[in-house]
Amino acid sequence: MRNKNQILIGAGVIYKEVRKGRKYLIVRKEGEDKWEFPKIVVRRGESSVRAVIRMLGEAAGIGAKVLEEVSRVNSVVVVNGKSMPQRLYYYLLIQKAAEEIIGFDKFEWLDTKRAFNKLSLKREKDVLRESEKMIKAWEKEEKRKK
Repeated sequence: MRNKNQILIGAGVIYKEVRKGRKYLIVRKEGEDKWEFPKIVVRRGESSVRAVIRMLGEAAGIGAKVLEEVSRVNSVVVVNGKSMPQRLYYYLLIQKAAEEIIGFDKFEWLDTKRAFNKLSLKREKDVLRESEKMIKAWEKEEKRKK
């Protein structure tokens, strides 16, 4: 979506609980070598969080619960030879249900350390670090309540 000449992007930092911790979904587009969190351009009249939920449902067959906004990042991209401001919203989600993932050329579910090492962009590594901090704080709070 272009809002006042700004492109809005929603990104999903989605994880699932497994026996030995958590695994995060990272993806790679065909013909590119960078691994990243799944992203989608926000449609006109749509919120960034709604766009992420739509993308995960349509492209990944994943039902997920949004837990928190992790980060907002401003950047500039080149579109048709023109520089345009871009705003990325990263959301932390937990997988609730899943079908076959068909909408991404390459994808992997990786534990935190392997996901961190495979992510290409520093900003995404920072987002993963922040997501882990949030999850650990929630887990600590839950243990304290019990």
